[in-house]
Amino acid sequence: MNWQFLLSDLANPSYKSLARAITLVENQSEGYLSFLQQLVPGKALITGITGSPGAGKSTLSDTLIRTWVGQGKKVGIICVDPSSPFHLGALLGDRIRMSSWYNHPQVYIRSLATRGSLGGLHPQILEICAVMQSAGFDELLVETVGVGQSEIEIAGLADTTVVVMVPEAGDEVQTMKAGLMEIADIFVVNKCDRPDADQLVKNLRSMLAPTFVQGDWEIPILKTIATQQSGIIELAAAIEQHHRVQRTTERKKWLLAEKAYQLIRQYRMRDINKHQLLVSLEKEMEQPAFNLFHFLEKKYAN
Repeated sequence: MNWQFLLSDLANPSYKSLARAITLVENQSEGYLSFLQQLVPGKALITGITGSPGAGKSTLSDTLIRTWVGQGKKVGIICVDPSSPFHLGALLGDRIRMSSWYNHPQVYIRSLATRGSLGGLHPQILEICAVMQSAGFDELLVETVGVGQSEIEIAGLADTTVVVMVPEAGDEVQTMKAGLMEIADIFVVNKCDRPDADQLVKNLRSMLAPTFVQGDWEIPILKTIATQQSGIIELAAAIEQHHRVQRTTERKKWLLAEKAYQLIRQYRMRDINKHQLLVSLEKEMEQPAFNLFHFLEKKYAN
């Protein structure tokens, strides 16, 4: 593989080379680490769209793309869909939901499966985002799968995390318990033409009042109707404002440390093969005194 050709082509950039580079990095092809080390850092900050299934994340993302393209921006999108825990395949439904943008010269969309990874993201999402940032996008959007409270890894990836909710999100106690509530930089109450939207906004404001201010940033709660493109301009403005604040805050350092930690953990685990682990377990499980913790200590402690 001619990695140098891909590096030079990304600077142009070529979407064909970008797609090829992402695939090779996704599959950890030989030479991908050296390729990543030579990437030129991009200027685009990452906006993460997360929230429960059915909240309208894809429609909201679609309208955000429309707004950014209308502003003359070049937009990169990563859509992560859930994969089967057995064969690791996925439907990749965003190929259908965002089909109107696939041939647009200012837009590049990449669909990914979680490949069994928890947290609503792809195992190589950090590396893939670095590749896309190097391609010169003005905005980089990551939409997670919508798996509920475990979907907090986006906070360790995105510079700005947008949590999307709907009026049917449940009572205030359940809302307060949800892990997603602790990672938001911007709250969006989508489908706000439905009943109880104002009540949800009121509940959010009352419950989260002590944490609304993070340094120089006061967490906004925005109301949108994505299907009618209502409130999207305000959302885009809030994201841009948070990006400006984010460039100078301590959280930027925390984000880099979190990304570094995830990459170190991933690199140290890369020699662990799940199939080989299964084979080893099958043999050990035949022993009457089998103990999982003793097995792990004996096989992987060193």
